[in-house]
Amino acid sequence: MWTAQLCGLCLALRDDYGQNGRIATNYDGLVVSALVEAQSTAAPGRREAGRCPLRGMRKADVAIGESVRLAAVVSLVLAAARVRDHVDDGDGVFAAAGVRPAARRIADRWARQGTEVGTAMGFDTGVLLAAIGRQASLEAAAAPGSSLLAVTEPTETSVAAAFAHTAVLAGRPANVGPLREVGQLFGRVAHLLDAVEDLHDDRVHGKWNPVAATATPIDDVRIMCDDAVLGIELALADVEFADGRLVQRLLTRELRRAVSRTFSHAGHTATDVPLGAEPPVASFGEAPLDDVVGIETGEENPEEKAQRKAGWFDGCFACDCSGCCCDCDGCCECDGCCCDGCCDCCDCS
Repeated sequence: MWTAQLCGLCLALRDDYGQNGRIATNYDGLVVSALVEAQSTAAPGRREAGRCPLRGMRKADVAIGESVRLAAVVSLVLAAARVRDHVDDGDGVFAAAGVRPAARRIADRWARQGTEVGTAMGFDTGVLLAAIGRQASLEAAAAPGSSLLAVTEPTETSVAAAFAHTAVLAGRPANVGPLREVGQLFGRVAHLLDAVEDLHDDRVHGKWNPVAATATPIDDVRIMCDDAVLGIELALADVEFADGRLVQRLLTRELRRAVSRTFSHAGHTATDVPLGAEPPVASFGEAPLDDVVGIETGEENPEEKAQRKAGWFDGCFACDCSGCCCDCDGCCECDGCCCDGCCDCCDCS
């Protein structure tokens, strides 16, 4: 089910926006598509896709229809906004004079095309563009002691709008409210986890990071994430699904595991960012929406980074538990299943 959504999103981007549009494929975007299908009483649309290197040259049945088209619109419009920001700030490859005009043209085209398709589907992409437009001013206003959640607001608003519209497409108007809340909190977690994961690197290189800029103790950030995940679980209880197995797993168990792994792997403590600390020089151009947009600029493989951050695995990698898998969240590199007590590195159940 997960692969059908991811590959369906990739192919929807290709079909509606051309090969370059597939750059906007991302793991969080597929949640939008999965939410539409989970609420719909109709049988999910599928078609057979050809062989792909990312699937080990295997064919697959992939999602089609309004669900993946909405996910593609959201992914593309947010990607366009991020590319514009990188161009404006001259980040990385975008600092080259020959690259900036081409990148800006691509971003403008994506925004225009995404808006046209979104309008045809009844989705106002202006909400996303306006939210992203507020990001720079909110980051510039961030200071030690100021609210970290003020910086995450554009992400929350963008994802909330997308999640709410899944109920509209699925013909479930009663779900609009609770899914708006789910989207807001999911956007918050995505933004905060990205900030926590990048905190050390950003501080070393003097890059802007919301946690450092607001001097928010790591323990407080963890509480914000845990509270948001709990809020998602409570809001999901008010959502009526036809088949909610995939989204329930992604937005509850897997999201909790993503939070645990991110903080564990980062190795932070509450004293890492003491209140009153001097933040690094602001350098807007980092990508707080990378989780939503799917554009990564670090040295790590983007696909592997997104998978690791989201925690959406079905296998065990580099495990120290003699080949078994466990849900131990930190003591080894198991990432996917429960080992039923076959190892003693943690309290597996």
